[in-house]
Amino acid sequence: MPPNSDITPSSGGTPPGTGKFSPREWDVVRTAFHTSIMIDTTLAGLAENLNVAAWPIKGEDETPAKYIDLTYRELCAMPGLAGKTERIDLLITILQETLAFDEPFGDMVTNDALVDERDNPILKNLNKLGIPEEFPISLIALTPETREFCNLEGITTLKAFAVFAQGISHNVILGGDFRALLNSLSHIDEQTLSQFFPFRPGEKGLHLLEGIALAVRAFPDAIEASLAQRYGAILGTEDAEKAESAQQSDADAAEEILRQHTASYIEYFQADHAKLQEQVNTGVPVARLAIVLKDPLVESIVTGLLKPYLVPLEQHSHPTTTITPTVQTAEPAGSKGGFFSKFGRLFKK
Repeated sequence: MPPNSDITPSSGGTPPGTGKFSPREWDVVRTAFHTSIMIDTTLAGLAENLNVAAWPIKGEDETPAKYIDLTYRELCAMPGLAGKTERIDLLITILQETLAFDEPFGDMVTNDALVDERDNPILKNLNKLGIPEEFPISLIALTPETREFCNLEGITTLKAFAVFAQGISHNVILGGDFRALLNSLSHIDEQTLSQFFPFRPGEKGLHLLEGIALAVRAFPDAIEASLAQRYGAILGTEDAEKAESAQQSDADAAEEILRQHTASYIEYFQADHAKLQEQVNTGVPVARLAIVLKDPLVESIVTGLLKPYLVPLEQHSHPTTTITPTVQTAEPAGSKGGFFSKFGRLFKK
């Protein structure tokens, strides 16, 4: 029996005036949800992925974590829920059905591996999103701590990540990037996915432009402003001050790393590169292609980095670069390899 429970051995069923679920059922579901990987996912997002009504209360703090420490009486007295038994019923339904979805990650580990793989929800969602299973972890924006964990567990691709996640016991408490990535893939949260992958919300697949933009956004504002100025961006007063504050040696190092990263992405995204080249051949400026990024400073840097690789056909010249590193699909155990490990993922947009 959970601590602070409203239930006593003789209290029995649902109190008068409450909904269809009893205090005992609330205690069962809230206790189970403490170890769910979905504990910090918004209730609105959970409801969208279930065949239930929309969660009516707005707010980023409207997550299971807000409610599961409450007794049934405390729950019924919460603002937004007091006197609204249908909302309490909906909350419990959302938690129960989410746990039913969540269950494969804890229970299917003992089943046949090939059957597990076919039934893996993350692999199914990757297919829906058009994201390749073999996309390397080294090109995903993760914190060094999460990357080190993946290295230690031998997780080198998204497929390996999905298979590992499927075998996690409910008793294992996850946090940080690993939980956020797992939640976003489990419930197809496209906005969150775009923080980890070169993913464009509303479209399928991964994209070269977004990949380079992820790398650019990994740097502090001052470095970003300084590089944008180098590539011809006209800065406002605030951005100009940031650019002036940047150490030029840091900006030089960042530019060199971005060139290496661009070369890696060009190699990985050959088909996407070819499509962009076709557009450039028809007269579309590279800067116009980058408008999809919706950030003028980032667009300027990405345009500058891509220009050597997107030369109009009539110029009869070829892209040149002094560095053409290969894309990492595996990393040495214990290393923090991959582009994003250099920065600790300093995302701010």
